[in-house]
Amino acid sequence: MRRLRELAERTPAGRERYVDLLRALAITMVIIGHWVVTVIERDADGQATGHSALGDLRWAYPLTWLAQVMPVFFLVGGYANAASLTRLRARGGDAAGWLLDRSARLVRPTSVLLLVLTAAAAVAWLAGTDPTRIREVFWFATIPLWFLVAYLAVVALTPPMYALHRRFGLAVPLVLVVLVGLGDLGRLTGPQEWSYGNYLFGWLAVHQLGFAWHDTRAAPPAAGQTAPPSADADTDAAGPSTHERPGVRRTLPISRRAGLVFLVGGLGALVLLTVLGPWPVAMLKVPGERLDNASPPSLALLAVAAAQLGLILLLRNPAERLLHRTRPWQVVIGVNVVVLTVFLWHLTAVILLIGVLDATGTLPTPAVDSAGWWALRLPWLLLLTVVLSVLVVIFGPVEARSGRHRTAGRASRVRAAWTVIGYAAVVAGLLINSTTAARAPEPLGTPVPALLAYAAGAGVLRLLRSGWGTRG
Repeated sequence: MRRLRELAERTPAGRERYVDLLRALAITMVIIGHWVVTVIERDADGQATGHSALGDLRWAYPLTWLAQVMPVFFLVGGYANAASLTRLRARGGDAAGWLLDRSARLVRPTSVLLLVLTAAAAVAWLAGTDPTRIREVFWFATIPLWFLVAYLAVVALTPPMYALHRRFGLAVPLVLVVLVGLGDLGRLTGPQEWSYGNYLFGWLAVHQLGFAWHDTRAAPPAAGQTAPPSADADTDAAGPSTHERPGVRRTLPISRRAGLVFLVGGLGALVLLTVLGPWPVAMLKVPGERLDNASPPSLALLAVAAAQLGLILLLRNPAERLLHRTRPWQVVIGVNVVVLTVFLWHLTAVILLIGVLDATGTLPTPAVDSAGWWALRLPWLLLLTVVLSVLVVIFGPVEARSGRHRTAGRASRVRAAWTVIGYAAVVAGLLINSTTAARAPEPLGTPVPALLAYAAGAGVLRLLRSGWGTRG
């Protein structure tokens, strides 16, 4: 608590604290949503298994318009990435140094998760467990890495995309929305391959709005002040650009009127695209549905993002007033210090709790949407919170220490090239894991090429952060 109090006292007066709150709330809602819709049952062999309840809860589909909060995370990620990039450049750093700095906070906690899960898979394999079963459990535990692949890619593209933002402003997300629309057309009429770019274009569009929000609020920090650590945020800072075009709008309108326009316009477009149009009403993955709004992002999901942005703007002023009180702000700082750890381990907590309950003969398996299933939601959430808290206590310090790393200065061309290579290898390893079938026979839980690519990339980044390749 003393550490949190110190960090709260050192917060710059001009910091947009709301961004940190939104990140914490978004991750919390993702976790609660995953936990609530989990259905536990037994397969033909009597083994515990599970699936999402959304397929049996059609009445809840409109609720996913609020529960799908990944757009919020990319929005605040864009704000924070623009802030940290401009801040590092003001200290004499460059894009390669920024990417290396960013990788510390994102890769280290992920490496711990993969190391622990791979070791557990190896032990299970040596004990005679079916490799298909091992992969199924590993796949479930690493579902969060689907999101991380997209976010890591967007982070890597931040320097060139922010340069485009400074030159063309809000025209950039508009172009990206058009590209998403073309991808949607491919999904609906063919060819399907047209839609693959939406995995990147959709999230980049929301990320660009974060740049515009940052430029609206950009201001140098007061002398002698430093920002508390958070998952992605640094102090607000903006540097001048020699590539800006006069007359181009780069800032996001953040008035209440703008909030209403975004909210009403987003909801109107959403109704047209889902209720009257071809897209599913649900914004989360529903078993058996032919189309998925989030994988890859669709125009309907971007309409949700617009509506959510409107709600965010409408709530911004009262939230900022609340966050200028010491205790609420300390809670937000505390969550953000370990926010990625909480996200990465929340499904492992489900596996551990199921394992304990199954081993003790106390695992309940009521039918989804039954009275018994709903009655168990609260104790289920409470038990999972306890398990996840233990995991965060154990693994959270890795992320907290990673957030203190800061790179300064300019990297040589060789060092910059190795940074890109290492980062790309990390993304490739995670992508291979995420695209491997859930029931593939993998003794280590994930394909060996995925492990090798990730380990090589993470190792290179670690060496670079330790000073390797600085000379020359």
